[in-house]
Amino acid sequence: MTIVERERTGEVVSSAVSPAHLGDKVQLGSVRVRNRIMVSPMCQYSVEARDGRATEWHLVHLGALARGGAGIVFTEATAVTPEGRISPQDLGLWEDAQIAPLARITAFIKEQGAVPGIQLAHAGRKASTARPWEGGQPLSSAQGGWPVVGPSAIPFAEGYPTPHALTVGEIDDIIAAFAQSAARAREAGFEIIEIHAAHGYLLHEFLSPVSNARTDAYGGAFANRARLVREVARAVRQEWPRELPLVVRVSATDWLEDDPTRPSWTLDQTVELARLLKEDGVDFLDCSSGGNVVGAKIPTGPGYQVPFAERVRREAGMPTIAVGEITSPQQAEQIVRSGQADLVALGRELLRNPHWPLLALAELRQEAAWPAQYERAKR
Repeated sequence: MTIVERERTGEVVSSAVSPAHLGDKVQLGSVRVRNRIMVSPMCQYSVEARDGRATEWHLVHLGALARGGAGIVFTEATAVTPEGRISPQDLGLWEDAQIAPLARITAFIKEQGAVPGIQLAHAGRKASTARPWEGGQPLSSAQGGWPVVGPSAIPFAEGYPTPHALTVGEIDDIIAAFAQSAARAREAGFEIIEIHAAHGYLLHEFLSPVSNARTDAYGGAFANRARLVREVARAVRQEWPRELPLVVRVSATDWLEDDPTRPSWTLDQTVELARLLKEDGVDFLDCSSGGNVVGAKIPTGPGYQVPFAERVRREAGMPTIAVGEITSPQQAEQIVRSGQADLVALGRELLRNPHWPLLALAELRQEAAWPAQYERAKR
């Protein structure tokens, strides 16, 4: 059996031989998921003491999404080191004191019938910025900011600090930090890990020639640029039981394919990376895009990133997650029914309506388990 399987009328069959439905239960290794709807990681910037510890906001926010019927509920990007935070108010899992507040949340998510997942991240050269509603700009040391790092001394954009180019020893420390955070995630009760290698953050910065000008073993050729994300995946897998799913989120493209003067990260390279990550113990590729190039022309629209998930799934044989402007039940159903992706991830639509999964499955006339307290609203 592959790690992606489905159950219908008591029979478990491979997802590759029979079309799936949005409301199908799915077996991911030892983890049973009640449907194919995933809460995409969404930063909340709501840590109050700047200590990386989850708050009541995170409990209520993530708990509501679990209660609303999603199959998998992911935390926001959770920093593996203090320097890896996007903002001072980000979640972290770089020390043991951060485990207990998260364990309370995972326990509640499980009580609601959902599976808790955590996204582990390092923001790289895009770290040390203010929260979006406070301007989102780089913070000075007087404002509580800190020095940023990256593969090369190339700032993200005008007005951003020049990152310190990581030494090989510092890279080793970051790999170890991902592994240590994975061990803490298991202790906190999470059942799925996603490694964040998208949106212009550290691992994506190493993948893309836009931000990686190194000439050592971590730069230049594709295999070298892919080295760090592969080493992180292998290190996390050593701490993460093989029967538990491991996901990598990628930006499938920098959206610069039409500019031959600027070498960049492309969909072709994403497909090849997926093939390699399968060898490293990764079970899913979560296919997003962009985030590493200011001003890139991105043709957004309903499901605009779904073709990335479809191509990776078809050509690399890697199960995929589709994300990006998925808003209607019929759209989500078509994605999994047609085999474009194995799971769909929603973000903004679930902020608008945390109960979207329950209502979507009702509209599709597929079974969903409503909370007993809400049964009166089912019909």
